[in-house]
Amino acid sequence: MNGRAGVPPVPVLMYHAVSAEPHESTRELSVTPEAFGEQMAVLKDRGFQPVTTARLAGHWRGTGLPPLPANPVLITFDDGYEGVHRYALPTLDHYGFPATLFVSTGWIRGAHDTGGGLDTMLDWDQVRELSAGGVEIGGHSHTHPQLDQLDDDTLWSELIRCKEIVAAELGSVPASFAYPYGYSSHRVRTLVRAAGFTQALAVGNDLARRRQGPYALRRLTVRRSTTTEEFERIVQGRAITRNFARDRALTKGYAMVRRARQVRRKAIRTRV
Repeated sequence: MNGRAGVPPVPVLMYHAVSAEPHESTRELSVTPEAFGEQMAVLKDRGFQPVTTARLAGHWRGTGLPPLPANPVLITFDDGYEGVHRYALPTLDHYGFPATLFVSTGWIRGAHDTGGGLDTMLDWDQVRELSAGGVEIGGHSHTHPQLDQLDDDTLWSELIRCKEIVAAELGSVPASFAYPYGYSSHRVRTLVRAAGFTQALAVGNDLARRRQGPYALRRLTVRRSTTTEEFERIVQGRAITRNFARDRALTKGYAMVRRARQVRRKAIRTRV
């Protein structure tokens, strides 16, 4: 993996559900407990050393954090599925790996639950246990909308409510954020920063690089169809373009559709 100015790129792995029998809506973006264990063994065997999102971004900003270890990697989870506690946490504990979990606070079981979770979700006691076990807890909005489709007031509410709920439940303010669906824009990134998050992750299916900036770091999708051999290739930065060619084509096409929708909405608001 080659970087610029002596700063090599870093693989940031994006997981969702870890489950033997996921709900159909989460199946494609889930992995089995056995597959997750095999993938963590690959990281260990190949000498990768996981860090949290806050540590990577803070180091790249030059905030005085300790140097990164050799062969750093990030392990991240989105949404807040119960299997992260049931299956992933014991495996992370076994290897002594830190990770980052980005929670949609309205999907976590408890007082703030909006009922939108796609499968069995974590409760706040489990989130606290994950935090105590070395998992950084970040924000992922409150109700998991497409943030770039929201007006400013609704977007701000999604960000601030998520941040305040995490802070109240865990006793510490979250520093990291991940965009639901990976969608952002200059406006969204500006408000994420204004809300007090110091770094944010997108998707992009590429290695994270310092030049991407702290609010647009890219991740690599790990899904149910990812074989151990494919996982080893992507975490080493090999054949990423080939492995994610379909994802990139779909993302590009959908981006054009979304831009057209935004233009239409602006035109309607102008007429009104």
